[in-house]
Amino acid sequence: MSLKIRLSRGGAKKRPFYRVVVADARMPRDGRFIEKIGTFDPLKAKDDASRLVLDVEKAKAWMAKGAQPTDRVARLLDTLGAMKRDTRNNPEKAQPKKKAQERAAAAAAAAAAAAEAPAAE
Repeated sequence: MSLKIRLSRGGAKKRPFYRVVVADARMPRDGRFIEKIGTFDPLKAKDDASRLVLDVEKAKAWMAKGAQPTDRVARLLDTLGAMKRDTRNNPEKAQPKKKAQERAAAAAAAAAAAAEAPAAE
């Protein structure tokens, strides 16, 4: 049985409130869970102490038993110092594609030619 430490959504429409739960990975997001280990209220200010209430010892115990935190829960555990999360970065994804690079190079060449033309006069 693969276990996940994940968020289970509650609250009204456009007013999310999450429970941090340990659940079987096959169960639905808001379905059956094994244990509730905390709460997360994203609408509260980031420096508010009640924004994230989490039993870190229980989370560590479940991770020792093999439970895998989801990416968002890993971020929350990282803010509490319970685990180290590697930052993700894909700089290749943000690079312009081939045609955009060609247009940028042409524009830079035109700008360089325009800058040298008045200097020559």
